[in-house]
Amino acid sequence: MAAAIALSQRGRPAAAPNPNVGCLLVADGRVVGRGWTQAGGRPHAEAMALAAAGDATRGATAYVTLEPCAHASPRGPACSDSLIAAGIARAVIAVQDPDPRTDGSGIARLQAAGIAVTSGILSDDARAAMAPWWTRQHESRPFVTLKLATSLDGCIAMADGSSRWITGTRARAHAHLERARHDAILVGRRTLEADAPRLDVRLPGLADRSPRKLLLTSGAAPEGWTAVAAPEAVDDVDSLLVEGGAGAASAFLAADRVDRLLLYRAPILIGAGRAALGDIGLTDLADAHGRWRMADSRMLGSDRIDVYERVREGR
Repeated sequence: MAAAIALSQRGRPAAAPNPNVGCLLVADGRVVGRGWTQAGGRPHAEAMALAAAGDATRGATAYVTLEPCAHASPRGPACSDSLIAAGIARAVIAVQDPDPRTDGSGIARLQAAGIAVTSGILSDDARAAMAPWWTRQHESRPFVTLKLATSLDGCIAMADGSSRWITGTRARAHAHLERARHDAILVGRRTLEADAPRLDVRLPGLADRSPRKLLLTSGAAPEGWTAVAAPEAVDDVDSLLVEGGAGAASAFLAADRVDRLLLYRAPILIGAGRAALGDIGLTDLADAHGRWRMADSRMLGSDRIDVYERVREGR
């Protein structure tokens, strides 16, 4: 299942507004088919894996990160029906689909056909891999990642605003990969005027994955940008990467609209520089505790990235 979850990430964000699902078909201890949700949501991961496996699906086990759909559409048949027709013997499912068109019906259909079903395997990991879609389904808003690249003493720039570059090449390449995994990217007016950022993806083979550019502003946005007046006004994307600066970062934190925090830290000290954050509405230090949990930490060259997830009720 862990391999299927990793595979599902290949469909993010291209699968939006559909979930990015991964599917592996295993027969006699060997992977005979693999697939992930394609751009725009079709074909589904199961359809891709079945096409790759061909006749080897008979008696195979399907590992799927989301319950196979139970509804047909003009774009393709129900995946539960396709798996039954292919003759699989067992299905291992990470998480049940909350879409009311399926929501347990896919599992029930597989079981009615005599297929053994195991569910709830690595469900938290699967939900995390589908976080943008999952957040849209349950909270009707985008999943927001905040990126901060700072010195050891928490500065994002020198006092004069110069910030190129705080982190090294590996950390910046990782940040570009994060851009490729989001529908849209946002900066504030001050960052736009000071840095004129391109906000594209400059990695080989991923240039076409550059996200939409949003500007947090009360005024108009330049050509090629979309203006948003407040964090709550971002509503037509499933995943958003907030890249800067301190004003935009603080606004999203104050509105409690940040779900994931990427903290890149370079082994440098700046001193009297510009702080990464301004006022985030904190009035009691006790309220700052218990809000974030570490999800990952690693070195990127000489820099460190720490990934934190917002602790929310029900997650």
